[in-house]
Amino acid sequence: MKVAVIGCGGMGHAHALSYAEMPGVELVGVCDMVPEMAQALAERAGTRAFTSLEEMNAQVNPDLVSVTVPSFLHKGVVKQLAEAGKHIVCEKPIALTVADAEEMQQICEANNVRLFVGHVVRFFPEYAQAKQQVSEGLIGNVGVIHAKRAGSHPGDTKAWFKDMDKSGGVIVDLMIHDIDYARWIAGEVKSVYALGKCDDNMDYALVTLIFENGAVANLESYWGYPGSFHSKAEIAGSKGIISLDSLKSSSLQIRKQQTEAEARQFVEIPQSPTHLSPTYRELEHFVSCVRNNSEPLITVQDACKALEIANAAVESIRTGKAVML
Repeated sequence: MKVAVIGCGGMGHAHALSYAEMPGVELVGVCDMVPEMAQALAERAGTRAFTSLEEMNAQVNPDLVSVTVPSFLHKGVVKQLAEAGKHIVCEKPIALTVADAEEMQQICEANNVRLFVGHVVRFFPEYAQAKQQVSEGLIGNVGVIHAKRAGSHPGDTKAWFKDMDKSGGVIVDLMIHDIDYARWIAGEVKSVYALGKCDDNMDYALVTLIFENGAVANLESYWGYPGSFHSKAEIAGSKGIISLDSLKSSSLQIRKQQTEAEARQFVEIPQSPTHLSPTYRELEHFVSCVRNNSEPLITVQDACKALEIANAAVESIRTGKAVML
């Protein structure tokens, strides 16, 4: 399968270098409007550089294209690719509004091409294993989810991140990972309430989700954090707790609640992630979906739901009120 990447920033590098190592996949080109960025990635990934999407499509004719341009450009690029008959992997968020996301889906369906959305947290081995443990009933009924994701402000190097009309801010761009994951764990969301603080140096949000089944999620995201990037999650159920912490050498820890006879002690079960990067695992899965015409782990509908919840959180901060879905 011939693949290409449009957008040669950080995520473009992650996609291109993953494709370059993937058996049965040929990375035929990378594209960016900044020639130096396209050339630098092309040299690193061993492929051709382009500054025009039309030129890349005409010269190398990829079957699948990863869209890793800034979020506010997703809709236009996806439309252009769909009309050219290309299958598409679009980085999250799928768009900045649900209306745009649904239009993108309709355009792809009308042109008979597949659209995949890069919610990569579902492909982190530790997060995927935690989901499996919940599904198998290891911790009983889920009651409370806590998740945190924090790091430096990307707007310090790429100004568009500080423009809400272009990035959607920390909730739509960063917290959306944990919104999608919490929904994957606990199901549909009933209400959203959020608090936030945003200035030129930081963008912080704390969001509470109440699910239709009664579970609650408290999600925290922070751009401008003075330390290293990290993520944490804790899933508490009626029989135990699953904890994930990227700052610990063993990212996934399960503390299994024991019987009364065992004095309610907990036992740590450390788990090790695989050596393949989550981005590689995600893209390999999407390539397989194209080849086999199979359904992906994360659907366009899932991406739209995550965006709807994220936008509801932004609205809650604006109004100071809970938003019912």
